[in-house]
Amino acid sequence: MARLLGLDFGTGGIRVGLFDLDSQTMLCEREAFYPTEYPHQGWAEQSPEDWWHALGNATRELMRDLNSPHIDGICVATTASTVVLCKRDGKPLRPALLWMDCRAATEAAHTESSTHPVMAYSGGGDASEWLVPKSMWLKTHEPELYANADVICECLDYINFMLTGQWVASRMNATCKWNYDSVAKSFHDDLFLEFGVADLVKKLPTDVRPVGASIGPITDLAMAHLGLINKPIVAQGGIDAHIGMVGAGTLAPGDLLLISGTSSVQLFHLPAEMPVPGFWGPYPHALIDDHWLVEAGQVSTGSVLSWFSKQIFELEGENFEALLRRASTIPVGGSGLMTLDYFMGNRTPYRDPMLRGAIVGLTLGHDRASLYHSAIESVALGSANVIKRIREMGVTCNRIVSAGGHVKNPLWLKATVDAIGQPIEISENANLTIYGAVASAAVGAGLMKDLVDAGRAVAPKTRTAHPDSKAHAEYSELLEDYLKLTDTLASISHRLAMRQLEVN
Repeated sequence: MARLLGLDFGTGGIRVGLFDLDSQTMLCEREAFYPTEYPHQGWAEQSPEDWWHALGNATRELMRDLNSPHIDGICVATTASTVVLCKRDGKPLRPALLWMDCRAATEAAHTESSTHPVMAYSGGGDASEWLVPKSMWLKTHEPELYANADVICECLDYINFMLTGQWVASRMNATCKWNYDSVAKSFHDDLFLEFGVADLVKKLPTDVRPVGASIGPITDLAMAHLGLINKPIVAQGGIDAHIGMVGAGTLAPGDLLLISGTSSVQLFHLPAEMPVPGFWGPYPHALIDDHWLVEAGQVSTGSVLSWFSKQIFELEGENFEALLRRASTIPVGGSGLMTLDYFMGNRTPYRDPMLRGAIVGLTLGHDRASLYHSAIESVALGSANVIKRIREMGVTCNRIVSAGGHVKNPLWLKATVDAIGQPIEISENANLTIYGAVASAAVGAGLMKDLVDAGRAVAPKTRTAHPDSKAHAEYSELLEDYLKLTDTLASISHRLAMRQLEVN
């Protein structure tokens, strides 16, 4: 009986899933949480030790409930780029810079001036979220810590090291976030020199392995920490949403995966290289050999909705459900408000970390339900804008599969489907990242031939949500206002963001 562990390190916690490959069944899942600190506006940090403790707590609980079964393979997926500075033995030197931390906006803008050929793989520049701009910021603003760091890596690499004692990099993360040349299979020292971090390549894990490749067995310490009775093989993983492509079975060109949670990510493959302005990529061989991966996304979606309901309105449980019911009675555009969802900048299609959120049309007659309904519409319009741009590029998008937090929020899900205007296959109760991780673990443990076959073997069932044609027409009108308002407020957003950076 082949059993596999999928580990999904999200923004708020770790989710662990145990999958039985023979019965093609997810046997059980467990979750443990860790905090995020926000030292300044636009900054977000976490403790790597908290990740490790949370992993142990969740996995030991799962193992106790199942009488410590034999595990054949493990694979890790994490947020990206959540950047760690540490010593060679894994001791962190400072809190990790969480993926959504946008302090490196100036450094990211600097990368866009480079004419180095490898930058074409990331659409001409890096995002402020990525490892290289964050490393540039750290070298400038925390030079002693940067100099003392033996290793600069991501959450994924740190956890894999803690599991196996080996410093290895994922070809996915390196290609998508580190300016790794996956065609030449090398880093470019001259590019890092141009960015002012010539020594960065000496600090990165340079043993680059593709998703699903074997890293090796876990250590004795890791076995005890996870509460296991054997030492399974750890397979190379990658970025949480991207690993979800394997679990969703959206690896073929023409398929698109939409995962919405704290943020939203849209991912698809191209059969050949082509320009994708406003998007990230196309990344060659990042996930599948001879495929070009394209990444789009919204930095703030579920986090915007949570900000309204929890931090501003202080509503949870039954009180939040009551808010959702009231908001659901408001027709499309019926609040008289237009909200922009750029609370932590924009990833796609503007690639602008300096954009900021806004609410326009406020009166003294507006209430919580109106504000929440407009926020729902804003994140749905952001998703629709991404799909609109994909179609305008001439990219085929025949099939959309979706999962994540919006599946549990019926108003958000309906708004997304109606705004996009295309049927969407919904994985209702499945964490596709965990399914993709267990598929990758099966390949790494030698139980499946490749990621395509493994993805087919583990993919959960879906249901299809169809758009309402009248609602879609109304969202199409709203989208025009959303785009115009973005253009109108962009320069003001930039000035406000710059003042914020100067204060920080």
